[in-house]
Amino acid sequence: MEAIAELYGYRWCAELRFDDIKTTMHMDVLRAKSADVVRKEIAMHLLAYNLIRGLMWQAAITHGRPLHRLSLAGTIGHLNALEPFLELNRGTDWTSQLHKLLLRWIAGDILPHRPNRLEPRAVKRRPKEYDRLNRPRHQMRKALLR
Repeated sequence: MEAIAELYGYRWCAELRFDDIKTTMHMDVLRAKSADVVRKEIAMHLLAYNLIRGLMWQAAITHGRPLHRLSLAGTIGHLNALEPFLELNRGTDWTSQLHKLLLRWIAGDILPHRPNRLEPRAVKRRPKEYDRLNRPRHQMRKALLR
């Protein structure tokens, strides 16, 4: 029975990672229309996700932190904050210092320990009171003018 509980815990971690990809990486709504572009959009999100996770792994190893306790959203925020400075100082002596600072920030953003956490399966946002746009916009406009 303990083995099943342990496996369920691993499954929960996988579910959280999928949620990170969809929500934190803003992949909950894909913007592409064709199947080919949707595949490219998914591939780019997964590439970005893996690069960010690689940065988190580097921070965890460098600063002796558990990787699963580092914040994906925090890492994205820290990276966005330092990105202009990294770009401005690319190829200079400052690049290494900024990279070390970024890793320190990421390693310092530890998620709280929440054992036996239960999360309800519910939608947080309430639906809007408007009808869905389920026809081309120009057809909907004509219907409004009638």
